[in-house]
Amino acid sequence: MRPVRFGASSRLDGAPDFVALGDSLTEGVGDPVGDGTWRGWAALLAAGLGEGPVRFTNLAVSGSQTRDVLERQLPAALELRPGLVSVVVGVNDTLRCTFDIQAVAARLDQVYAALTEQGAVLLTACLPDPGAMLGLPGALAHPLARRQRAVNTVVHALSDRYGALHLHACEGDWITDRALWSADRLHPGERGHRQLALRFHTLLAEHGLATGPAPSPEPEFPGPTRSASLRWLATAGTGWVARRCTDLLPQLLTLAADELRHRAGGTSARLDLRTSAAVSAALAALSVAEQPDAA
Repeated sequence: MRPVRFGASSRLDGAPDFVALGDSLTEGVGDPVGDGTWRGWAALLAAGLGEGPVRFTNLAVSGSQTRDVLERQLPAALELRPGLVSVVVGVNDTLRCTFDIQAVAARLDQVYAALTEQGAVLLTACLPDPGAMLGLPGALAHPLARRQRAVNTVVHALSDRYGALHLHACEGDWITDRALWSADRLHPGERGHRQLALRFHTLLAEHGLATGPAPSPEPEFPGPTRSASLRWLATAGTGWVARRCTDLLPQLLTLAADELRHRAGGTSARLDLRTSAAVSAALAALSVAEQPDAA
């Protein structure tokens, strides 16, 4: 693993400029502040990176996939030349009928490479699978779980390749503690965002890269009432899920039927092996692409 270091030109009073890339999780969905906007774990983390002020830019956009990060967010991040950059993305890719782990791996490889070549320290995280978080039935949840495991395996491998500081956010008590999650069961609430910020801060502090106060785990704002949560689910929450799952549902039903067929035949292990083979092929393709042309 390459040594963790900040780019020399990216410091500000001993702390780095921090840019966050990703989707709704990094945008801050689930952690509203007084003016009705989202805050989220990245903003909470930024406040504790140094003793003085830190220039923080959040480029994350709800609904983003790896393609959006590569094509839209990365160019803006490179112009800012941050000393620290987070890339947390991939769940929305698993919720699309166009899911292709080889394409996901290739895009993340390009993003990680471009940012670390500028000297930025890279923060990454693996994430829990959305099927389990939503409490879907097994036949529907298992295909999504395989997809998320595939993305997480790629993120693990590429994080190691590029010397990223990686947070294992796909596991731990925080996933099952309902007090940490918002009404939609896909985004952390304020407590959950604070837990993510605190865990990232600990990771950075262990490497001497966060010198400011750690984010408090205690919420600043009162949590939403049950009626407010139900009202959100019936309006904005339902729309959020519908926009991301409309094109997936027909394929997901096909995947569920395949799941049930293999389960009945006692061949479910084949599906896991097929996914593992696809991940291995995706990572192998990146390794081959990096080999110099033969003389």
